Amino acid sequence: MGKGGGCVPSKKRSPLGESDHDEPNPVIDGSVQIEGQSPSTDARVPLQDGALQAVETNLRVFIVFYSMYGHVESLARRMKRGIDGIDGVEGVLYRVPETLSPEVLDQMKVPPKGDEVPVISAEQLVEADGLLFGFPTRYGCMSAQMKAFFDSTGQLWKEQKLAGVPAGFFVSTGTQGGGQETTAWTAITQLAHHGMLYVPIGYTFGAWNV
Repeated sequence: MGKGGGCVPSKKRSPLGESDHDEPNPVIDGSVQIEGQSPSTDARVPLQDGALQAVETNLRVFIVFYSMYGHVESLARRMKRGIDGIDGVEGVLYRVPETLSPEVLDQMKVPPKGDEVPVISAEQLVEADGLLFGFPTRYGCMSAQMKAFFDSTGQLWKEQKLAGVPAGFFVSTGTQGGGQETTAWTAITQLAHHGMLYVPIGYTFGAWNV
């Protein structure tokens, strides 16, 4: 794109159907790879009658949460409703693994979890186009279960597999002074080390009626 000159052919790219060696673009199973397109949207575009046909796929936002008594899970389901209401975007619910034994959970009167929401592994995070992490607070920080899950992402950090992925948090506390803001604040370091992009909700919901 030149300054005021409109679109011009790239000096590094050959016209469609040609290469630097006058060979046709590689075709695999009747499709071509379109440069610059995300694998989650239009990674493969089939050729029909010489025309490119767009393939529409939803962007997927993984909603990864820990919920002991169900409060954060309720928030997670509300998050999914909001995400699913956006055209072209799908919310997918996942739990992080539990670290407490069944005996301890029973003594704490924690209700059993169903199989409707699967447990996620660290390796599955790379499949998401965006991430939302939800967890309760523990003395102004995330719960130990969520921290243990982040601690299991070392290989992803080493390979920078999550760099550039947008991510955000939602939290729940039992009291007004339970640490809502400090919990999200102290969790940002997890995203920063991975190179993820922290996206806060911000004050974009309109003016207050007073």
